[in-house]
Amino acid sequence: MPTPKIVLFYAFAPLADPDAIRLWQRDLGEALRLRGRIIISKDGINGTLGGDLPALKKWVRRFRDHAAFKDADIKWSEGTGIDADGFSVDFPKLSVKVRDEIVSFGAPGELRVDEHGVVGGGERLTPAQLHELMDERGDEVIFFDGRNALEAEIGRFRNAIVPDTETTRDFVRLLDSGAYDDLKGKPVVTYCTGGIRCEVLSSLMVSRGFGEVYQLEGGIVRYGEAYGDDGLWEGSLYVFDKRGSVDFSDHAAVIGECVGCGASTSRTANCPDASCRRQFVVCADCGAVPCTEHAAAAPFSASA
Repeated sequence: MPTPKIVLFYAFAPLADPDAIRLWQRDLGEALRLRGRIIISKDGINGTLGGDLPALKKWVRRFRDHAAFKDADIKWSEGTGIDADGFSVDFPKLSVKVRDEIVSFGAPGELRVDEHGVVGGGERLTPAQLHELMDERGDEVIFFDGRNALEAEIGRFRNAIVPDTETTRDFVRLLDSGAYDDLKGKPVVTYCTGGIRCEVLSSLMVSRGFGEVYQLEGGIVRYGEAYGDDGLWEGSLYVFDKRGSVDFSDHAAVIGECVGCGASTSRTANCPDASCRRQFVVCADCGAVPCTEHAAAAPFSASA
């Protein structure tokens, strides 16, 4: 029987020929019947792939053969299934692209990367070190959500600040506006799904005068693996594939509210209007309500 798995990965490192990496990853992914999304830039690689377990294990071995990716943090999770042709049902196709940024903050000129990763980012905290910081500093610590606002609607760290962002590019605008200048003298812990967005976000905050910035190493995924729903995390984790969200235990809190009826739900869905790119937190019963009735909800963004 096939064993469907999904890997989430990234690595910041200077890449001399991003297009050669693109061709290699495209050909390797196709040969192994993998599906998912990979973004490559001169600063590194970011992606998520789904497939049968043996195929993904082969991909990991080949991926780590590249010197720039040998230490990449690769996170595993359960997939939904494998179709009759041997492909993951969680992704429609394999997409491998070269872009200016592997995370689209709209500030490619600000990011500095060397062979060790992002230069000038926040101090890394493992999940255990985060708990130590909370034990020492308590209510002083500010959790700062580095994802799009929609993602935080179904899950977030307790008492976190959730910026009003529709896309990752909004963070630069908000930081430059001074909206969070009051946090510059406080310990700020940035967090995101797997850690990549906070690599960049924490460096943007440091360069703008935030004096004590941390980033949760491995993101929410690694925290959930360590503490499940018995720590500081509340709700479900939004994911960018067919699963929609994942829970860390059988007693995950349901904190999302349906925009149609207000019921508790962790379900998200695209607007049923094909011309609309918006996505909402919406229960199954209200899932077909036209977009005009959801005008106040956050738009869909396909950031990783």
